[in-house]
This record gives sequence, C-alpha cells and structure tokens, in this order.
Amino acid sequence: MTPAATAPRPEPRPHSLSPLGLAIAGWLSLLVTGWIFFTLAWDVAHHDDVVVFDAQMAAWLHAHGSARLTEFMLLVTTVNSVAGIAVWTAAFGAVLYRMRERYWLLTLGLAVGGGSLLNVILKHAFARARPHFDDPWVTLTTYSFPSGHTAGATVFYGTLAAFLVSRTNLWHARIACVLAAALMVVLVAFSRMYLGAHYFSDVAAAACSSTAWLVLCLSGVHALVRRRMEGR
Repeated sequence: MTPAATAPRPEPRPHSLSPLGLAIAGWLSLLVTGWIFFTLAWDVAHHDDVVVFDAQMAAWLHAHGSARLTEFMLLVTTVNSVAGIAVWTAAFGAVLYRMRERYWLLTLGLAVGGGSLLNVILKHAFARARPHFDDPWVTLTTYSFPSGHTAGATVFYGTLAAFLVSRTNLWHARIACVLAAALMVVLVAFSRMYLGAHYFSDVAAAACSSTAWLVLCLSGVHALVRRRMEGR
C-alpha cells in the first residue's frame, strides 16, 4: 500500500460565504426587506391601515396575557436587551479574536454597532409614541418605531448564523443555522409586542431595516476579503 493511498484526504474547510450565493441572497434581501420597510414606514407616517392593525393586535395581546408567559417574555426581552446583545457581541467577538477571524470580527462590529446607530436615527426620524395601557407590563419613554431589541437581535443572530454557515458545507446544517437565527428574532419581536413595548409594524420594520444593513455589511466585508486575496 502506497503512502498516497494511506494518507487521509483533507476535508474542505469553507472560510467564507459563496460570492455568487451572497450576491443573489443579498440583492433579494435588500429588495424585499427594503420594500417592506418603506411600505411600513409610509403607512406609519400617514396613519394608514397598518396603524389600525397595530392597535388591534396590541390590545388583543395585552388582554390575553398570563403570568407565566409574561415571566418568560420578560426573560427573553432582558437577555436580548441592548445590554444583553452587547454582552453576547463581546463574547462572540472574543471567540472570533482567538480564532484570528479578523474579517468576521469587523463584520460583527459593523453589523451590531452600525445597526444600533441606524435604529436610533430611525427612531428619532419617525418619533412614534409607544403603545399605552392602563396596566402596562413595561413602561418606556423612548420612541417606538422601529424596535431596538428586534434590530439588535437581527444583526447579532444574523451575523452568528452567517459565520456558522460559512464554516460548514452541509446544507441541512446551514438551513438549521438560518432557521435558529430567524426563530430567535421572531421570539424577541413577539416578546416586545406581547409586553406592550412595541407595535407589530415596529418589530417588522426593525427586522427589515436590520436585515438590509446586515446584508450590506456581509457583502462589503466579503468584497474586501476577495479583493485582498486577489491582490496577493
């Protein structure tokens, strides 16, 4: 038996996302999420039908709450608060630093940091008041549109999912990563609606605007990676 026959085959290790796949997914995401966000923003600014739907859903959720579900939703929203996402981002950043994944570290910083700044700008641009109840579960004085918790969850879990997808060639593992990230975003968004901190359009707009921002960050950094590799 020759050494070539006994030598183990090195398994392919993906270091980045597929440029073609990223481009297709990126443009589709930008078009879809951009259209949804601007539609919601227009309706909110002009008090169209979505505002009525928001009020009806908020009232229904508040009327059908339970003590146990409220405790769980408070836990979800606390873990994914601005401080919570900051802690998760720092922990993930430390892992990336130890792995010497400097480009993914840059992506994480741009996505989470830039996404937070974008959300603050949008909040002050629309200056929408939060839902109001006589017996609220949470009381906040900041603006409502779009949701900061949902935005933070979208960019953080989205970046984490993209990194994990880039580390495996197994399609079912990739789908599982994306679905898990989407589930976390939906859970955070629902917790904000359930607790009466946001309307449906607030969380939907936050998910859309943050997804568009995340795609721009992923595309920009990966374009930088390819340019550096081509220049060697």
